[in-house]
Amino acid sequence: MPMSDADLVRATLQGEAGAFDQLVRRFTARIRAACVARVGRRGPADDLVQETFLRGFRALPSLAEADRFASWLYGIAVRTCLDWLKARARGEAPLSDLDADAPAAIHPSPRPPLVLEQSERRERVLDEVMQLPEIYREVVVLFYYDKRSYQEMGELLGITAAAVNVRLTKARAMLRERLAPILES
Repeated sequence: MPMSDADLVRATLQGEAGAFDQLVRRFTARIRAACVARVGRRGPADDLVQETFLRGFRALPSLAEADRFASWLYGIAVRTCLDWLKARARGEAPLSDLDADAPAAIHPSPRPPLVLEQSERRERVLDEVMQLPEIYREVVVLFYYDKRSYQEMGELLGITAAAVNVRLTKARAMLRERLAPILES
């Protein structure tokens, strides 16, 4: 039987090798979804995920309730992203982030037209998702990209499953309106 989050937290605090690694594997997708929702897919989401786990590991002794690890770590991810966004706004973001929006290759390999069209549609949908207000973008990313249930999203976000449903319904309506022209073609 797999260990609970709380058991893994306690094992980590007792110095058990590999316990925190299990928490990292268990929560990486959720934390990445939270970071992508805040900084966008072209932002340094992977670096922010690593920073979140580093901060979490260092602060683990301050976690009062081991069974609240998921929401505690999610809060660290949010603060990590906000710190990065503030630093970027002040012009303090690392130089490696300046290329974040640059094309990956100067001469991309040719692709068949159908693949290109599907890829362009996917890009457009993702671009529109990233334009949603944060509370809606967050639930879309968690639901469609991280495959989380309403209950899991509610626990992560600190809201009820009904509130998740409301946010997801509004997000879908906004996306439907914005994407109608490309979905009809």
